[in-house]
Amino acid sequence: MSAVDLPVQVASVRAVVFDVGRVLVQWDMRRLFAKLIDDPARLDWFCGTVVTEEWHARHDAGCDLGELIAARKAEFPGHDDLIDAYATRFLETIPGNVPGSHAIVRELAARQVPLFAITNFASAFWREYRAGEPLFDLFGDVVVSGDEKLAKPDARIFQLAARRFGHEPGAMLFIDDNAANIAAARDLGWQVHHFQDAAGLRADLEARDLL
Repeated sequence: MSAVDLPVQVASVRAVVFDVGRVLVQWDMRRLFAKLIDDPARLDWFCGTVVTEEWHARHDAGCDLGELIAARKAEFPGHDDLIDAYATRFLETIPGNVPGSHAIVRELAARQVPLFAITNFASAFWREYRAGEPLFDLFGDVVVSGDEKLAKPDARIFQLAARRFGHEPGAMLFIDDNAANIAAARDLGWQVHHFQDAAGLRADLEARDLL
């Protein structure tokens, strides 16, 4: 936890807003393709050139999956089965929960702290994942980039979230692992925590008297 993450008035936090990937759940695209590609050099090339996190981010931002897949197959012929796996086996890129984070969410909920989330997550993938994860029953609302066709760190998704959540930005604590997202939220007046691990988050929340 960085000192700059600590607010001047800790009592002003009225709601806690979580990112999802790499804050609440682990995410590793390579994990899926390591099952499908035996050669380490080819795996490095595929994950660094074909199905990359940067390309995936276009789907998170609302680009049509069918169009993305078709264009990628045309650009990289001979890899159709692997590219299709991105569309059909995405949940295999999520190996489990981030240790300790779910316990924090449940403790905040038990203390009746309003909980929300802003996630860069493709619509169909989110629905598939959400169907099997009851933790989000504790959240008042989740803003999903694929639904809104806006993705962090775009200021507009934070502005939309503030309207939906019903709290002023300065009254909300936003938690994210991505430095660009943290900077964008801070510039818009949100209180922020740059997530490194659950222990650091817990210490920050305790300092704010939220836990």
